[in-house]
Amino acid sequence: MPDLTDAPATDPTLLYRGRDELYAEDMLIAAVKGFDFFTVLAGLEAQVGSIDEIGRHFGFQPRPVDVMTTQFVARGLLERDGERLRLSATAREHLVASSPWFLGPYFPKLSDRPIALDLIEVLRTDRPANYASRKNEADWHKAMETEAFAEEFTAAMDCRGRLCAQALSRHIDLGDRRRLLDIAGGSGIYACSLAARFPELTASVLEKPPVDRIAQRAIDKRGYGARVSVVAGDMLAEPLPEGYDVHLWSNVLHDWDVPVVKQLLQASAAALTSGGDIVIHDAFLNADKSGPLPIAGYSVLLMHVTQGRCFSVREMAQWLLEAGFSEPHEVQSAIGRSALVAHRR
Repeated sequence: MPDLTDAPATDPTLLYRGRDELYAEDMLIAAVKGFDFFTVLAGLEAQVGSIDEIGRHFGFQPRPVDVMTTQFVARGLLERDGERLRLSATAREHLVASSPWFLGPYFPKLSDRPIALDLIEVLRTDRPANYASRKNEADWHKAMETEAFAEEFTAAMDCRGRLCAQALSRHIDLGDRRRLLDIAGGSGIYACSLAARFPELTASVLEKPPVDRIAQRAIDKRGYGARVSVVAGDMLAEPLPEGYDVHLWSNVLHDWDVPVVKQLLQASAAALTSGGDIVIHDAFLNADKSGPLPIAGYSVLLMHVTQGRCFSVREMAQWLLEAGFSEPHEVQSAIGRSALVAHRR
């Protein structure tokens, strides 16, 4: 098996970006062809400008509107002025129907873009679409309860995790920690990679069936069964296991909306040993939610298929403080990901 501390010889970031931002273009297509967002906003800027006002005017829900407008800010199509949003010069010239340079006819019809159609429905209902807009598939949360889909999705996350986990392990210091709980840890790739980097560390992966069985097979195949165990449990329905001095949340919190994120952070605070570390490894927006563009694009994908989105470092830091943790510090990972690390007070 490959050494889990090894990094690849070349940088695959652009390849990952293509996958992460796959739905971002459909968000723009939905806005231009589905509800002529920029033209309407141009005529209402004196009355409509905040995220809440935009949502009410179009009949859209707060979470997906936040994702949509953040993506447009990152693309330079909207500009933030405090709590208000206004069209950029580029949007006024090329995305408003009255402009001689209007690009609307160049965009494809909605009927040719099932993802764009689904994004409009998510904007209206705030309910996740079927995974990848498959007509015979449930949304991601329900689909993960079936063995075949769970295998497919866990394999995809394991592939990305192989890159990010070794990068995270090089940037984080867990030398004085002994027991790590990898919550909703999928295949266990992060737990195994951190165990490989820190020989005194043992770990457990908390997962629901059927992913717990998938994780056990993957851990055993990698040869880490003696140091990485699997604990079956439901993080949303049960208290987290106690006795761990590190909690790892890797690419988990972005699947849930704010109330659930706060619930899970409070669960960590209740279960961690005093002075223990919480490590939130994720794709974070910058503090003012103006980018980075790849993360804003990835947030559209999350909006489509989950109940969550990408959060800003400022948002997550505030929720950590509210849950009883210290001010976090940020460490880098790979492909635009990073981790916020905080101590339980």
